[in-house]
Amino acid sequence: MFDTMTMTKILGAFCGALLVYLLGAWAAETLYHTGGGHGDGDHAKAGYAIEVEVASAGGAVEEGPSLEELLASADVAKGAKVFGKCKACHKLEDGANATGPHLFGIVDRAVSTADGFGYSGALVAVADVWNAENLDGFLASPKGFAPGTKMGFAGLKKPADRANLIAYLQSLN
Repeated sequence: MFDTMTMTKILGAFCGALLVYLLGAWAAETLYHTGGGHGDGDHAKAGYAIEVEVASAGGAVEEGPSLEELLASADVAKGAKVFGKCKACHKLEDGANATGPHLFGIVDRAVSTADGFGYSGALVAVADVWNAENLDGFLASPKGFAPGTKMGFAGLKKPADRANLIAYLQSLN
């Protein structure tokens, strides 16, 4: 089909095209360098910063109900629905780990103690026991509560959803 000379020409043409492409990419990066990335420590984003004044309401900021109040009025059935967001990675059966550790008996259980699950070590640095306050903080923002955690969930933004979920998990003990 092809003789050796034809194959050599095809390979040479391919290597030449690759060399032209790489040199062109290098030249374009040199000419149009914006100053960010590539190990220089500058991670600035292109664009303009817009300064905005924050208007103060002239008084204390009103906060919602406390965690204790939310837990006192928590709805276990609503917590079961909220758990639907968790069940892709967590199981409720004792010892049945999945992508995440099992959540059976999680309320008031020592942190990072589910047998057979490989924890990242980030949790024990911030908490000893999964009490309601620690669960609430973790469920609000896992990466904010325990930087370095393996859990990739963004968190539950509504305090009522977190309280309902904690009440549901507590009801399973």
